[in-house]
Amino acid sequence: MIDKKFIGKVLPAFCAVAEAGQLRFFAKATGETNPVYLDESAARDAGYPALPLPPTFLFSLEFQQPDTSWRDELGIQLSRILHGEQSFTYHRLAYAGDVLRFESRIADIYDKKNGALDFVVRETRVTNQKGEHVADLRSVLVQRNG
Repeated sequence: MIDKKFIGKVLPAFCAVAEAGQLRFFAKATGETNPVYLDESAARDAGYPALPLPPTFLFSLEFQQPDTSWRDELGIQLSRILHGEQSFTYHRLAYAGDVLRFESRIADIYDKKNGALDFVVRETRVTNQKGEHVADLRSVLVQRNG
């Protein structure tokens, strides 16, 4: 079981660049057809300074976290985890070329089914290179216990 003493733990902050090629690839992979997510001219014609991030793209950027030692510290075993839930609260748009800072903490840890499943809730604040609040992410990781 994952120890509840880790509730409130602040995870190492990191920055990731929203690259235009990644944005296009993600948009195509998710079936996005709106040209503002695929074509820089269409984005500018629509009034954006660059390609805007497609919805949910911040979730993929969050995977670029270079320091994953916190998972070992909590006792998370990659072979036993499932992605349980993801939610986004957006405060402003982010664009290709933005440098986004991810600051996360463990918001909750709980179990279900008499300890057969552990749930780890992570909350992340995302800001851009100007320090502007872009979004709040909330994810729930589920670990099956032996």
